[in-house]
Amino acid sequence: MRFLDIIEKKKDKKELTREEIQFWIDGVVREEIPEYQSSALLMAIVLNGMSERETVDLTMIMRDSGDVYDLSLIAGIKADKHSTGGVGDKTTLALGPLVASQGVKIAKMSGRGLGHTGGTLDKLESIPGYRIALSNQELIDQVNRIGIAVIGQSDTSVPADKKLYALRDVTATVESIPLIASSIMSKKLACGSDTILLDVKVGEGAFMANQEEAEILAKQMISIGRSLGKDVRAEISNMDQPLGFAIGNALEVIEAIDTLKGQGPKDFTDLCIYSGATILQQAKLCENHKEGEDLLRKAIEDGSALVKLKELISAQGGDPGVVDDPKRLPQAKSITPVYASREGWLNRVASRELGILAMELGAGRAKKEDPVNHAVGLVVPHKIGDFVKAGDLLCSIYHDQPLDEMWLSRLQAAFGYQDSACEALPLIYKTI
Repeated sequence: MRFLDIIEKKKDKKELTREEIQFWIDGVVREEIPEYQSSALLMAIVLNGMSERETVDLTMIMRDSGDVYDLSLIAGIKADKHSTGGVGDKTTLALGPLVASQGVKIAKMSGRGLGHTGGTLDKLESIPGYRIALSNQELIDQVNRIGIAVIGQSDTSVPADKKLYALRDVTATVESIPLIASSIMSKKLACGSDTILLDVKVGEGAFMANQEEAEILAKQMISIGRSLGKDVRAEISNMDQPLGFAIGNALEVIEAIDTLKGQGPKDFTDLCIYSGATILQQAKLCENHKEGEDLLRKAIEDGSALVKLKELISAQGGDPGVVDDPKRLPQAKSITPVYASREGWLNRVASRELGILAMELGAGRAKKEDPVNHAVGLVVPHKIGDFVKAGDLLCSIYHDQPLDEMWLSRLQAAFGYQDSACEALPLIYKTI
């Protein structure tokens, strides 16, 4: 089999066989196919697409390119949740303990952030002592004992996706629905859970720019999961503004803690409750969505969700004292307030630009090898549709280095105003 023939075939808009896809992925993992040839095939896929059968085959072959977790020794239904990435998306930190407090088994493998989107592992590593690496047996024992573990995927899990994603990132081949779907689902299926809830973000701060594309991606991933007998559901949610108020690792940990105390931002709390009720339904722990929401609101009110968060942190070597004393988390050297320049209703709170600005403070990484400063970031206490007066607090900047005028000008420009009232944005557009 010649790889050049495979490139030619996809260039001519023909379907690849499973054997041809297997040949490609084996060659990528073994580094036997040059990157320039893989790049050519990736571009042909971007331009000509893949059939549903090709996408499922690619997903499964990538999944099987490395270790696949066996969670069969964990009692009960194992649930997983994945977000396609956004600004201020600290959902796992609150949602995981929330549903685990009701008996859902969560064995979650999370990733790091790159660019303007934050990563769950970076947030967890802002908790002193938190250990993101567990052996398979430690993972199983912990979930059986307390119902939840949140770790990083091993280096030997889905190596094909790691190599292909790095190549896609530098060859303008990221934005392809079959490639995105197979990348996400190969990792989720390697994690071994019984059910998966997908949060597909849409908007200017997300990979999916419009709702139509987001729905196509969601349906593609659901189809992949269901072809393997998995209960996969998806939410299409808004990322035209940050989720919650906090952007930055330790700041987002604090906001997740506040949410489990019943003091979190309304949009973030509502998303956790809504998503959590869907997970409870998938785990067959409630009859309907409203019953699930009621159970989760009660778990916040009676403190059981907060207790579960402490158990998670403690079990993985972290300092559970951060839950009661946020000053145990990394602290920025300076906090600088920024005030509204005029009166009006906010019609723009640009999540992508705010995410990039937080990254430039050190809260994220432009390249994989960049270090992360867990203490820095932004807190933006307003949403689109809010009325502000000139001089009202617009944003608090947590930083270690001096701020230059150009950076501050970009921050002000991330907010837009209008003279008449405007509607608040919906949180969840659709559930599939």
